[in-house]
Amino acid sequence: MAKRGRLDDVVIIGVGCSKFGERYDKSYEDLAVEAFEECLKDAGISREDIEAAWLGTFFPGFGGGMAGSSLADAIKIYGKPITRVENYCATGMEAFRNAVFSVAAGVYDIVLALGVEKLKDRQSRGLPRIDWHPLLAKGNTAPGVFALPAVRYMHKYGIDRKPLARVAVKNHRNGAKNPKSHFQKTITEEDVLSAPMVAYPFGLFDCCPVTDGSACSIIARKEVARELKKDYIKILGIGLAVTSARPQFKPDFEYIGFPATRLAAEQAYSMAGIKPENVDFAEVHDCFTWTEISNYEDLGFAEKGHGWKLIMEGETEIGGRIPVNPSGGLKSFGHPIGASGLRMIYEVVNQLKGRVEKERQVKLRNGIGLAHNLGGPGSVACVTILGAE
Repeated sequence: MAKRGRLDDVVIIGVGCSKFGERYDKSYEDLAVEAFEECLKDAGISREDIEAAWLGTFFPGFGGGMAGSSLADAIKIYGKPITRVENYCATGMEAFRNAVFSVAAGVYDIVLALGVEKLKDRQSRGLPRIDWHPLLAKGNTAPGVFALPAVRYMHKYGIDRKPLARVAVKNHRNGAKNPKSHFQKTITEEDVLSAPMVAYPFGLFDCCPVTDGSACSIIARKEVARELKKDYIKILGIGLAVTSARPQFKPDFEYIGFPATRLAAEQAYSMAGIKPENVDFAEVHDCFTWTEISNYEDLGFAEKGHGWKLIMEGETEIGGRIPVNPSGGLKSFGHPIGASGLRMIYEVVNQLKGRVEKERQVKLRNGIGLAHNLGGPGSVACVTILGAE
């Protein structure tokens, strides 16, 4: 059966992003406002023009995030529908997806998707765990969960930690050129390999940081963008896939990749009417270094078991065949859960418009960029494909 629609009438007219990092001087509301004001200016509209909004926050508290009123109070938009969205680490792109589909459905002309998270003021050193089992979940951590498939992959395909280290080096080098990233310094392969171990094979520099930050996007009907005489970015396709959050109970789970990413990518490629080789560059969910390598394969940029070759051969560098995470990725830019997916959208839009720092600008062949958000133990994935006007 043919897919219905290709989101032809929906475009992005504005994006914004706060500085990511340890923002102890800013509140939850401050971060939301920082991204929103940039986004509103970029779109060239007033806040009164926004008809509805979606707020992405994974872990509410410390100033907001429990409901839509957290966003209403921050950006002073009252009396309009605002929905809080949560879907593990894919929360940001899930907020974006819902906003896009509301315009595609013809319900609204202009809407907002905003993701924000305040994590550094909490007592927990890492991402707070939400246990679903009284025994099996005790003591597990995000590095530990992702380390399991990483070890399995390394064993099956006979690689060591060097490809993982190359991912960290690449993303820190990109992030060092990005004024809004959390970490703005370069590292060496030796730094990665000799760093304190967190959960083998992940050392300190293999793990993305817990971060404060916010990012947002304003979405509109194409006709409205033309009336406003705004340059816009086309939304070519969006896919979301949800698989089991308990993969250890599935006999067919191989622990070498994430089926949710493959399924979401298939949906997005089908909706966009393109293939992986048509994508110029990608922002992917590199919560850990090996996860980026797995994403190369699950997104179709390499065959299963060959993704590590892309990083070793420089193909995912800014000047390579398929640049990945020119922003610095989660590894360097940071990972405020509810904001990360929208931060990826922010980067893709700015790359397609040619307005990032010159040394970070990728070469555009087809004018197509991809953003990928992964959540939970790899159980939720969202893929968005955008195109230049």
